[in-house]
Amino acid sequence: MLSQFRDRELVGRAASEIAEASKSKKLKIMHVCGTHEWTITHFGIRDLLPENVQIVAGPGCPVCVTPGNEIDAVSELSMMKGVAVTTFGDVLRVPGNRTSLSEAKTNGGDVRVVYSIADSIRMAKEEKGKEIVHFSIGFETTAPMTAVEILRGAPENFGIFSTHKLIPPAMDFLLSAGVNLDGFICPGHVSTIIGVRPYKGLAAKYRKPMVIAGFEPLDVVLGIRNIVRQVAAGTYSVDNEYKRAVKDGGNEIALQTLKKAFEVRDAYWRGIGRIPASGMTLRKEYRDFDAAMKFGIEVGKEDRMPAGCSCGEVLKGMLAPEECPLFGKSCVPEHPIGPCMVSIEGTCAIVYKFRRTK
Repeated sequence: MLSQFRDRELVGRAASEIAEASKSKKLKIMHVCGTHEWTITHFGIRDLLPENVQIVAGPGCPVCVTPGNEIDAVSELSMMKGVAVTTFGDVLRVPGNRTSLSEAKTNGGDVRVVYSIADSIRMAKEEKGKEIVHFSIGFETTAPMTAVEILRGAPENFGIFSTHKLIPPAMDFLLSAGVNLDGFICPGHVSTIIGVRPYKGLAAKYRKPMVIAGFEPLDVVLGIRNIVRQVAAGTYSVDNEYKRAVKDGGNEIALQTLKKAFEVRDAYWRGIGRIPASGMTLRKEYRDFDAAMKFGIEVGKEDRMPAGCSCGEVLKGMLAPEECPLFGKSCVPEHPIGPCMVSIEGTCAIVYKFRRTK
């Protein structure tokens, strides 16, 4: 069934239509999804496009935009007696401002890698004399799983440090800040949860075409083609190319679950800054599970990238990974300096893995 989405002839035809529709006009299109970057880079989609059509990666990696001071705070928490911090594998080596969870673990901190928050809940039930804190990272795609476990009734010795974030406010922020873009490829995974509606206001407000696309090569190329066609026609609607997975209203059950467990707050995005109404914190009735409140954690507002790291510019689509002076030299996946080289969704890590020798 999905083989048609990797059909070379269909992809090539769509790429030709992009060249014809763009009419040599310089266009810059942003996506905000690590999996889209993987597809684009792995399949060499940029090489299929005319030189005047540029595809850049935005802040689509949740690990990459997690502030360094939050990583520092959770790392320090893992060093406390009787506390264990659980996290996902691609978070472990992300550098904070002063340390990382990997370094904390090396120095005696109780840091454990889990596949899901359910693993953390199980640990809390099995180790009743231990406080288990889950470092909750992710966009609208993973946040419902956190909400479900909290609403279901987590053990008293369980808590979360929430750094869940919302994608549409980040898109709004970039456009309001004057980042020069001609359109957006909207994230497929996030859109299965939030649907089409949240993007419609943005498209109308900024008069920018947007397309929700899937993750196969044809999905992405058709998404680009639809944006280019809209630019040529002077329209700015939201097309749903990924109708096989995304409904207009999204996943209503997941959305209601999020609404019950979380409330929206302002949040800091690493390399970008404070974005209004872009974060999620537990509602008052569930604050007993808020690790920041339980342990009196004060997270400072200062945040920075490691010296010489250009991840902030990469996350805003202002710089390609190869343009960072550290890329492929002192900063490589085995010894990452910036967060974009750590996660499997990080733009630098993806480009490094699939880069081609010209």
